[in-house]
Amino acid sequence: MYVGLETEFCMSRETHLVALGQRHEALDKEISKELAHPAKDEIKLAEMKRRKLQLKDEIAKLQTDQLIPTLH
Repeated sequence: MYVGLETEFCMSRETHLVALGQRHEALDKEISKELAHPAKDEIKLAEMKRRKLQLKDEIAKLQTDQLIPTLH
């Protein structure tokens, strides 16, 4: 069965969004775990929070791009 390029692109974008969401959720859990430690590593926490924010921004951008049709 032939899958059109646009359909394939949308499927791979959806797959990418799911993977980003999973990484975002995993980082959230790691951050919570680190916060529970009495001797938390503030530098590690800051890095994880920065990465989580980057993932959130990337997810938002992909979702926005999905709503705006591209002109060819």
